[in-house]
Amino acid sequence: MKRHSLWLAALLPALFSLNSHADNLAVSIGQPGFYGTLNIGGYPPPQLIYGQPIVAGPPVYGAQPMYLYAPPKHVKHWDKNCRRYGACGAPVYFVQERWYKQVYVPQYRDRYYHDHDHGRGRGHGHHKHHRHDD
Repeated sequence: MKRHSLWLAALLPALFSLNSHADNLAVSIGQPGFYGTLNIGGYPPPQLIYGQPIVAGPPVYGAQPMYLYAPPKHVKHWDKNCRRYGACGAPVYFVQERWYKQVYVPQYRDRYYHDHDHGRGRGHGHHKHHRHDD
């Protein structure tokens, strides 16, 4: 029994450290600093930065198109940033910031909070994505 408690005592600080670090990196759709993949099903057609999808690196056979909201410098240098989004080799459509902020986010919040907020507090920690500050 002592072996298990010593192991657990050694592991807990590392877990708390990882958890607090992850909480600092995770943001939800619509929050400042969110960049990532959007599920556009059921939303008005997105306004795109480019009319054609962009593929960075060798194309991956069968990769599904992705709709992505990303900072302009990531879009401009997509070949260097596709890994951050798990999108190398996939056809990516970049949505315009204006469409994301004025159309997608308000409708997402209305759907998400209306459909998922059953008196337990908003958000419930779902749909978190990583912050990309650079």
